Amino acid sequence: MLVAILGATATGKSRLALDLAERHGGEIISCDSTAVYRYFDIGTDKVPVSERRGVPHHLIDIVEPTETYSAAQFARDAARVVRDITERGKLPILVGGTGFYYRALTRGLFEGAGRDDALRARLHAMSARRRTPFLHRMVARLDPLSATRIMPRDEKRLVRALEVYFLTGQPLSAHFAETRSALPGYRILALALRLPSALVAERVTRRVNEQFARGVVGEVRRLLAAAVPEEAHPFSGLVYRQILELLHGVRDEEATRALIVRENKRYARRQLIWFRKEPNLHWLDGAGEWPTTLAAAELALDTWRLAHGTDS
Repeated sequence: MLVAILGATATGKSRLALDLAERHGGEIISCDSTAVYRYFDIGTDKVPVSERRGVPHHLIDIVEPTETYSAAQFARDAARVVRDITERGKLPILVGGTGFYYRALTRGLFEGAGRDDALRARLHAMSARRRTPFLHRMVARLDPLSATRIMPRDEKRLVRALEVYFLTGQPLSAHFAETRSALPGYRILALALRLPSALVAERVTRRVNEQFARGVVGEVRRLLAAAVPEEAHPFSGLVYRQILELLHGVRDEEATRALIVRENKRYARRQLIWFRKEPNLHWLDGAGEWPTTLAAAELALDTWRLAHGTDS
């Protein structure tokens, strides 16, 4: 079986995963589209090695910042790791908030509709002329479900969503319904953490302040000094994009912190919308570090094993 711990940012997923892994002989597989990149640590909230309690973590720091890592690649890598953990008699625990990666692993990806370079060029030109959020508004009109999972400034994925729509006449999200899991035959217990929006906002604010206290601005300076180009994909993500703007003088640190908090709260809402549409999630109302949440997760796991007649 596979246990998945999902949910919005700052809900305590990593803490719950560690607690379950310690109690049930588990190993953790990251389901995070930014944690795969080396050297981007503070802004991605990777659990430091010193705080992993000896629990093996997989799919963290596996590609260089200048490389491109896709959901399809994640599905292949995660499926391989899940099978390896199972064969060694351990419990695989998938943890993260990248809903698209979770769907790619558990339900598969649409791989059809080849590229149309002329169409892509027009869409990129439109993005340059009218800014990337304009493409996001187009996607929201034509494919609302995809718009909930794609960041407003993720030009690459927005162009792909529009390309698929104009080439096939169907939204990308509709094609996903016809895909297949990378883990056929695996039973999956998916636990999703849910908190009131006010509490999420409070935790997001605290996390952003901690990131600055830990030196995330210095981290970005070191990456740039190491010749990581600003066009590298992880620099397009939350926190890093805003800090690049801070270093370019777009706004001061106080305004940058406030912007990162606002963007994280928006991202948390999009994550919640995404996971609400995922089938077969077992929702837990509580933060991952709360004893009541751990107790509820343990009960769900024990019930699941009894219902499926398995201790593995």
